[in-house]
Amino acid sequence: MTVSGPETPEPWPATPRANSVAVEQLRKEGNELFKCGDYEGALAAYTQALGLDATPQDQAILHRNRAACHLKLEDYDKAETEASKAIEKDGGDVKALYRRSQALEKLGRLDQAVLDLKRCVSLEPKNKVFQEALRNIGGQIQEKVRYMSSTDAKVEQMFQILLDPEEKGTEKKQKASQNLVVLAREDAGAEKIFRSNGVQLLQRLLDTGETDLMLAALRTLVGICSEHQSRTVATLSILGTRRVVSILGVENQAVSLAACHLLQVMFDALREGVKKGFRGKEGAIIVDPARELKILISNLLDLLTEVGVSGQGRDNALTLLIKAVPRKSPKDPNNSLTLWVIDQGLKKILEVGSSLQDPPGELTVTANSRMSASILLSKLFDDLKCDAERENFHRLCENYIKSWFEGHGLAGKLRAIQTVSCLLQGPCDAGNRALELSGVMESVIALCASEQEEEQLVAVEALIHAAGKAKRASFITANGVSLLKDLYKRSEKDSIRIRALVGLCKLGSAGGTDFSMKQFAEGSTLKLAKQCRKWLCNDQIDAGTRRWAVEGLAYLTFDADVKEEFVEDAAALKALFQLSRSEERSVLFAVASALVNCTNSYDFEEPDPKMVELAKYAKQHVPEQHPKDKPSFVRARVKKLLAAGVVSAMVCMVKTESPVLTNSCRELLSRVFLALVEEVEDRGTVVAQGGGRALIPLALEGTDVGQTKAAQALAKLTITSNPEMTFPGERIYEVVRPLVSLLHLNCSGLQNFEALMALTNLAGISERLRQKILKEKAVPMVEGYMFEEHEMIRRAATECMCNLAMSKEVQDLFEAQGNDRLKLLVLYSGEEDELLQRAAAGGLAMLTSMRPTLCSRIPQVTTHWLEILQALLLSPNQELQHRGAVVVLNMVEASREIASTLMESEMMEILSVLAKGDQSPVSRAAAACLDKAVEYGLIQPNQDGE
Repeated sequence: MTVSGPETPEPWPATPRANSVAVEQLRKEGNELFKCGDYEGALAAYTQALGLDATPQDQAILHRNRAACHLKLEDYDKAETEASKAIEKDGGDVKALYRRSQALEKLGRLDQAVLDLKRCVSLEPKNKVFQEALRNIGGQIQEKVRYMSSTDAKVEQMFQILLDPEEKGTEKKQKASQNLVVLAREDAGAEKIFRSNGVQLLQRLLDTGETDLMLAALRTLVGICSEHQSRTVATLSILGTRRVVSILGVENQAVSLAACHLLQVMFDALREGVKKGFRGKEGAIIVDPARELKILISNLLDLLTEVGVSGQGRDNALTLLIKAVPRKSPKDPNNSLTLWVIDQGLKKILEVGSSLQDPPGELTVTANSRMSASILLSKLFDDLKCDAERENFHRLCENYIKSWFEGHGLAGKLRAIQTVSCLLQGPCDAGNRALELSGVMESVIALCASEQEEEQLVAVEALIHAAGKAKRASFITANGVSLLKDLYKRSEKDSIRIRALVGLCKLGSAGGTDFSMKQFAEGSTLKLAKQCRKWLCNDQIDAGTRRWAVEGLAYLTFDADVKEEFVEDAAALKALFQLSRSEERSVLFAVASALVNCTNSYDFEEPDPKMVELAKYAKQHVPEQHPKDKPSFVRARVKKLLAAGVVSAMVCMVKTESPVLTNSCRELLSRVFLALVEEVEDRGTVVAQGGGRALIPLALEGTDVGQTKAAQALAKLTITSNPEMTFPGERIYEVVRPLVSLLHLNCSGLQNFEALMALTNLAGISERLRQKILKEKAVPMVEGYMFEEHEMIRRAATECMCNLAMSKEVQDLFEAQGNDRLKLLVLYSGEEDELLQRAAAGGLAMLTSMRPTLCSRIPQVTTHWLEILQALLLSPNQELQHRGAVVVLNMVEASREIASTLMESEMMEILSVLAKGDQSPVSRAAAACLDKAVEYGLIQPNQDGE
């Protein structure tokens, strides 16, 4: 075959097919568009054709045509993916191999590109296009080798340009910094820089104070330290741990974030050790990585209370501590690092938590600083293992509060109350203990009446946080409601009124979703909600204050009337979603809570009617559901939220790189996503707005409940949409693990069923996906569900196993001696459930085709095997007939002995009747069985030669 224009899409093979008319038409349309240079249009036509019922050969042609389009569009990643799919269908597809080599060459993966070209040349040795391409790429590889050998000189040259004062701001300098960063991303390049005195030279770049040079230096250091313990320790030794940490505190946000990334990489390297290369040198350099970790953490703790550090830098330090200190898993028995941080740094963390943003105090903080401090305190407290450790935590917190409360006048009391608020937002047990300290609650109530706005703000916020805690709610209900109402009605400052309103909202929602437990008079809750929406929509108010309006709605939306009015208010929803994307990250939990309430995605168990009657008889309280919380109302609210753009807002929330996106917040978002994909017709909207991509991280990280909810949402999307379109590229492989997690016994039957259905779809796509499913150890669980009593779960498991059986490893399991896997498929092929029959018979047909040795074992697994096969052939369902005919054909071709047994039974008459039918796959398979029997000499053709 001559490849004069390897990018030109191919026509179909000459043989026409009845079911390919629409596909062929789309292919022709795509070819015409391609010739006209409309590559996007051609791509759309080929994609549409792929969605139709195309044969594997047709699919291969469409995939390589799509690869040609992507090459023209210079999207080389997708071109490589499409060519690989074509090669999966046909390993000898020379055009697909050539196109993949073109894509790989453009991606810089020359070693892989040359393998494809060698394969092309071996398939078509006389093809000059392939020979020339192979020569060209060979030259490129030699050039790369020469380049790498001269890298030392290039590194030196790059540093000379960067450190030359006369090159300030030039394009040459910018290019040198980019090249340095790119070189450091490769481990070999990072090692070259490191061995060329690179760290000392990078230190000089950091000392210049120029933003561009500092960013280049920090990003290069990331490459040097990434996954390499010895280089990390050497870097810290040369630069000085204190110097590296201090860069966090600079005013420039980009530099501070780059330093944060570098420190995170250093933490990972020290904790995980070396993952690639140079392992032999590690022991000589590393003596005690735990010591290096503590030095790093100690410097971060010191940075928290340093005057002159930027608020962004302080937040970044807190983020690093949140990620680095607590144990990753409760199964790890060693929490010594947490205990050390509590002893050495708890007071410093509380200093940040008690600092006032307005007016600014000694420490510069942002709107997110106190929330980050609360999250860190909460994680440290949750990491404690025994009462003695928790008691020490309480004692240190209480001593800190007392130190401010006593002897520092009004300013000290404000700091103490601010600390209590910080604890109530984090480890609330510690916050509740602090509220009970002598004089604290009284001071809060007294300061609420202050004429100074700053004092009122601190007191009212403390009152709000205390109102959400069960231990104090009754006290505040009795003593604080009148005060909050008075503040709401009389204060002239919106900042005070909005916070007072949130306090009232919290107290008003004490009954939760129980319609019969309302705290306020009829209509009061709606009035509060209306005022919250009004403030939320007022963009003249700063985001920090509007955040409190969302807090209020998060509580008031327990009321179904409030939910209904909220989703009807397009302006309020728009303002809510815009605020969720703002720099005010502390609003995320409140936004997620309001959405959970609007979608009713919280856990709710329908009470047992008998228990309700007993409760009424015993005059006990019975929770009541609001009429507007019935499913029809919930579905209508979900559709309104989707129309308002809720998915796009949630995708942005998931992408947030902030400690405010806690595991609890992730769980709330997972619940909402699950509610949004409940209806099949809504799933396309969720996918189109990026919901599928956002669900993957939610399913891989967070609380167990959150991960399960996100995984179930992924399953629903995978069942009803094309997984390759929903999760493009490598993302599709990330979906497998969450789906397999739904097969565990602690998940519900519905979750098991949906996971099996989703895995069935994935297993039918490619061998690579099947291998991923096998790697996640799903096969034993799928086998277990094949014995499930529930018919739908049993059927789904059988269908999944049928698709997995295309893999050699699963075929080996069926072929192994001493198991009943084959027997189960044979018996299920005779079940009354037609869908189960079809799945089992399909599995049998494929297995007997791939492994002929299994044919001789079918008669051994059950005495009813012949009846089961005959019943399949006599079925009115053509699909079952075809599967049965293929199994019989495989058995006849596998052994003359089995063929003899079949022909001696009623099977011969059945096959004779089927073979005389209209031309169809069933009649052809039946005729092939009889032809083979004639060949064996078991039967004779009649006078007509039939």
